[in-house]
Amino acid sequence: MKKKHPCGVNRWEIIRLGADIRIKCVGCGQLVLMPRREFERKMKKVLKKADEIG
Repeated sequence: MKKKHPCGVNRWEIIRLGADIRIKCVGCGQLVLMPRREFERKMKKVLKKADEIG
């Protein structure tokens, strides 16, 4: 995301995709739900793609 989370971490894990997107802070584990349009506007870059995990 363009701004850091208040816990100081700037890494997020996408939990759910759809009209709304649920993301989870990697640092503190807080869940955030936001509309897809807002998410696309605030997203800076992708660090890991789903096929690279595990």
